[in-house]
Amino acid sequence: MKLFDSVRNIGKIIRLERIFNKESEKTVIIPMDHGVSSGPLEGLTDMKKIVNLVADGGANAVVEHKGIVRHGHRGYGKDIGLIVHLSAGTSLSPDPNKKVIVTTVEEAIRMGADAVSIHVNVGADTDCEMYSDLGRIAEICEYWGMPLIAMMYPRGRKIEDEREPEVVAHAARLGAELGADIIKTSYTGDIDSFKDVVKGCPVPIVIAGGPKTNTDEEFLRMVKDAIEAGAAGVAAGRNVFQHKDVVGITRALSMIVHKNSEIEEALKQIKK
Repeated sequence: MKLFDSVRNIGKIIRLERIFNKESEKTVIIPMDHGVSSGPLEGLTDMKKIVNLVADGGANAVVEHKGIVRHGHRGYGKDIGLIVHLSAGTSLSPDPNKKVIVTTVEEAIRMGADAVSIHVNVGADTDCEMYSDLGRIAEICEYWGMPLIAMMYPRGRKIEDEREPEVVAHAARLGAELGADIIKTSYTGDIDSFKDVVKGCPVPIVIAGGPKTNTDEEFLRMVKDAIEAGAAGVAAGRNVFQHKDVVGITRALSMIVHKNSEIEEALKQIKK
């Protein structure tokens, strides 16, 4: 895959091919790790069912914590890529921006993970600890041939706008500099500024789905613009698992990401 020409570790290449579409060289990831940070959100109470639905819609992978994986990651037998999230922090904490490592790379390997992910809040009071974790986890991932996705978000007292292009570009570059294979970060809001983010990052970037949008068209437009700017895919949670037609919105998303479909055509996949 040209997308991963910079990757020399054969284990990583094989696993990346499980979570990226070989034709488009892009990915649709559905994060489902919200239960740790926010509790049992709407859409994530029946995990087997929701994993099954996004698999039916054509998602490439899901993100889960280890406890959910043990309870049946692949739902009722649907095949979908598995990304095990290593970080944790809660909205109930005195510092919600602080993330700690709660799962090892080796444990993720034993679970059959295709990749692992780590969350770093750039600008948080404890960001240096998270940088240290990222550097250490990257070294372990390189040893085991495990792809590492770094969720790099500008969040902290000095961050006035989490989508400001310069801080997003800095966060993305930081994740790549410390050894991540893929960066997940916020979309800056327009194609031109996000092109600069992509240009400044030597590894693929997938955009975060962000908070739930007002309309499906708004959500798909954001994704389509990000792909045009050079994003390698999307990692969208609430806009998918809280949708009234999970299969339909996932199919629409997959059409945008993998087939470069027009928004009007993709919207036809969604039941009204």
